[in-house]
Amino acid sequence: MELTEAVRKRRMIRTYDPDQGIPREALQEMLSLAARAPSAGHTQGWRFLVLDDITSCAAFWDATTDDEVDSWLERMRTAPVLIVVFSDKDAYLDRYAEEDKGWSDRAESRWPVPYWDIDAGMAAMILLLAAVDAGLGACFFGVPTEKWDALRAAFAVPPGLRPVGVVSMGHPAPDARSPSLRRGRRPLGEIVSYGSFGSG
Repeated sequence: MELTEAVRKRRMIRTYDPDQGIPREALQEMLSLAARAPSAGHTQGWRFLVLDDITSCAAFWDATTDDEVDSWLERMRTAPVLIVVFSDKDAYLDRYAEEDKGWSDRAESRWPVPYWDIDAGMAAMILLLAAVDAGLGACFFGVPTEKWDALRAAFAVPPGLRPVGVVSMGHPAPDARSPSLRRGRRPLGEIVSYGSFGSG
């Protein structure tokens, strides 16, 4: 199976053409794909807050950043679309307390890992791939925990939703390469083992 050349060459974009927006129809198509991400118990406990106008994007940056503007933030603020991806833990605890799942309680201790966040992350990954497929640029980044309350207040976020991350999206503009890219990709031999980690 060959990766498309577009996917092979695409990297996270941090600089966008602010004069080119993304039509709502195109956003709806990408969100429809993201909504097909796998989820434990088919819970689909994600929520997407789409900010696709200057006012809402500015409100996001006001709520989640400080006054000091660095190069990264200056470039990211050019994104015409921000999609905040939220997870809903209670949806999963409720779903697995239903009769077909066999648990009689909502105990969080039953979960070895927080699948509500994992599933939201999978949906975000589909958004990133959908953006590449549409010829757009995109980047995934997090919201500092100390800014979560301000984010919730600015956008009337329902209680219980956790911001897993944000997908910025738009038409790519000339971009500065991230210094992290100097590390290169780790060879598959370092990260993949077949049969056992002890198989050499």
